[in-house]
Amino acid sequence: MSDGMWGYEKAEGYNPGVDLTGYRVEATDGHIGKVDKHSYEAEDGYVVVDTGPWIFGREVLLPAGVIRRIDEEAKTVWVDRPKEEIKSAPEYHRESHAMDSDYRRGVGGYYGTGL
Repeated sequence: MSDGMWGYEKAEGYNPGVDLTGYRVEATDGHIGKVDKHSYEAEDGYVVVDTGPWIFGREVLLPAGVIRRIDEEAKTVWVDRPKEEIKSAPEYHRESHAMDSDYRRGVGGYYGTGL
């Protein structure tokens, strides 16, 4: 899709095939939620984060390229974005965005392509 934005190449501790569902997600400035869904597809990797009560139960799609570290033992994913940036991200709608390439392009653009 764009410059590694949708791949796990830069994620320390990335282990293909590990189920990240339920893992805690930590932004650069604190906890943001848990992984509700994820994909390891080549050039289409992402996690859907359920933010719970933090931002009123929204779900957000994070491209795999924003993940900086995965710790299987701690069941935690760290992303290289602050909470406010994630809070302001386009909302994910499971039923309409799963295969919407325009939405995915917009999310990639929102998080930038120069990772």
